[in-house]
Amino acid sequence: MNILAFDIETIPDVDTGRRLYGLDGLSDKDVAQAMFAKRREQTGESEFLRHHLHRVVTISAVLRADDSLRVWSLGEPDSGEAELIRRFYDGIERYTPTLVSWNGGGFDLPVLHYRALLHGVSAPRYWDTGEDDREFKWNNYLSRFHARHTDLMDVLAGYQPRATVPLDEIAQLLQLPGKLGRHGSEVWNQYQAGKIGEIRDYCEIDALNTYLIYLRFELIRGNLDETGWKRESDRVRQTLSAADKPHFSEFLNVWK
Repeated sequence: MNILAFDIETIPDVDTGRRLYGLDGLSDKDVAQAMFAKRREQTGESEFLRHHLHRVVTISAVLRADDSLRVWSLGEPDSGEAELIRRFYDGIERYTPTLVSWNGGGFDLPVLHYRALLHGVSAPRYWDTGEDDREFKWNNYLSRFHARHTDLMDVLAGYQPRATVPLDEIAQLLQLPGKLGRHGSEVWNQYQAGKIGEIRDYCEIDALNTYLIYLRFELIRGNLDETGWKRESDRVRQTLSAADKPHFSEFLNVWK
């Protein structure tokens, strides 16, 4: 079975913000501030934008396929949004993996749906609910209660919103490195400063935490025994060590 744990990072879609709120002539920074202010008016507190107003700048993944493990960010640092989304769905077409996320059903996938709609990205395997492959009627990517996409936050909370836990906290509960002091709220400022490399590194750390939590999930539901869980964890350590990248080295140093 192929496993693809993933995470996305987003920034405000300032182009759509300009059209929606009549903000022609303002800079990207000022448009984003206006979008945040508009959102605070709607919510009374939170400025977190609605799903269709996010633009994807990074998709990171951990792919376990055959006897290999790979951790990377899709495309290149200067790749456009359409290319990133196309690569993500092309991977599903190629591998038909079990998608693993943390709040992917609540955020990542709906954002990807809207952005794929915008860019016209075809993904027949992903959208199949049994019309082309009868097995997908009983296990597809779209149903909340199917395992082909496993939203760990949702599943572990028993599908109860009041029981959900942030990724960083459950990672540290399991003595994993967590977010290493970084936070998704920093992404917009990093993007404006041209620090796309740091955004990609941060996103890869989230994907890693998600995958390692999934290994524990596989242990408690009996798909891995203690030996198998240790073997798969060691495979992650070996992969990160061989990559010899600063953010992976930091992750390993914290992951005792």
